[in-house]
Amino acid sequence: MNKAPWMKDKSLKIVNLLLKSYYQAYGEHLITTSKHFHSTHEAGTILFTMPYPVMAHDNTTDPCLSYANSAALQLWGRCWETMIGMPSRLTAPTTEYEQRKYALIQARENHAIKNYQGIRVNRKGELFIIKNVRIWTIWDEEGCIYGQAATFNLWEKFNKEKS
Repeated sequence: MNKAPWMKDKSLKIVNLLLKSYYQAYGEHLITTSKHFHSTHEAGTILFTMPYPVMAHDNTTDPCLSYANSAALQLWGRCWETMIGMPSRLTAPTTEYEQRKYALIQARENHAIKNYQGIRVNRKGELFIIKNVRIWTIWDEEGCIYGQAATFNLWEKFNKEKS
């Protein structure tokens, strides 16, 4: 039996790193539950099924997505196979590349930022605004930068008349 791609060892490693790094960045747990996780597998299941998007990209020059939970996949209208490995810049319209790049630089320099918002684009080309975004640095076991992650709990269809 094949494991779901988000439950494979590589993905679970990223889950573990992003959960630890989130706590390091904000002093609180990304997954808020009274339940103690008995395994990374259990944490991976909970993170994947959370009702708000959680995404991560690697630390390459043109970062590629390395993790996206179910809420992120649904919002961007993609499946795991088309989202993971995609340059993360493609989650935003080209007009937003500079603002997005600046936010990622700020998050890298400060290790984390809160309250970012920006316009994003799904697979169909539809625009939406993400709000209350937290972006943080993912650290590996040796204390080196592994990538960056983001989560947010507010989003809405982009209305050009309001902007």
